Amino acid sequence: MKIQVIYTGRGYQLAELLPDELELDDAAGVGDALRLLAKRLPADVRLPDTCLISVSGQHLGTLAQHNSVRLRDGDELTLIAPVAGG
Repeated sequence: MKIQVIYTGRGYQLAELLPDELELDDAAGVGDALRLLAKRLPADVRLPDTCLISVSGQHLGTLAQHNSVRLRDGDELTLIAPVAGG
């Protein structure tokens, strides 16, 4: 299956390091996608644990603590890095 990956918020430079889509096994879940994304980053770069995660508009929590759901072909995995300021 293929899913779309969107990264937004603070640290938008990470978006340049992440693919726009991932190809995963049909039984893959959010954790599988996150592990694959982490492997594609340089060894010294990590996604912030406070990134919010949603799949096709459903909020799942943060990178550090989220509900795991099975992904479907065409899903949109969105990672939203926190933004400070006001």
